[in-house]
Amino acid sequence: MHAIKKSPAVEHNHLKLDYASTHRDIVEKCKRGNRRAQFELYRLYSRAMFNVCLRMVRHEQDAEDLLQNSFIDVFSKLHTFRYQSSVGAWIKRITVNNCINHLKRNRLFFEELEERHAEVPAKAELEPEEPIPGLDVEAVKKAVENLPDGYRVVFTLYLFEGYDHKEIAGILDITEATSKSQYSRAKKKLRELLESHRLGLAGK
Repeated sequence: MHAIKKSPAVEHNHLKLDYASTHRDIVEKCKRGNRRAQFELYRLYSRAMFNVCLRMVRHEQDAEDLLQNSFIDVFSKLHTFRYQSSVGAWIKRITVNNCINHLKRNRLFFEELEERHAEVPAKAELEPEEPIPGLDVEAVKKAVENLPDGYRVVFTLYLFEGYDHKEIAGILDITEATSKSQYSRAKKKLRELLESHRLGLAGK
């Protein structure tokens, strides 16, 4: 007998279910208050979430505090998790929201998030960008850290954390057009910072 081949749609749904069920056993044990499982969940995701925090707020101590607060929220809210996404994506959303709230509480200025700056020329969105030679990962990382808060947050959420502009708009309570504008301006500013760094090295 030949095996019945599953349709692409069925295969996709199966993969989606498996993805959402990642670490289900650990999550269920955490829900029952198993401390060993809680430690394991923390071990699995704490490093990645710390990196999220650091990219968002820049300062290590703030990132450490936000990481701990985020996992307190994770364990206190875990009973509400229903496997509609992966647990990692759910934890990241809590972490990102805590970072955004931290930035807002400290009144860090989200540069040009006002609606009047939302328009982005279509040509600028489509133009290919020339790479800047002679730059290393640390130079790029430093340049991102030096972006204004609004630029850095949108750039980080879009490029590093994988959110689309609709999701970013919901997180930051802005329009999609504003998110796209911030991302476009962030890329331009980042290029300026990298060019400045390259010229500085050339002058030494």
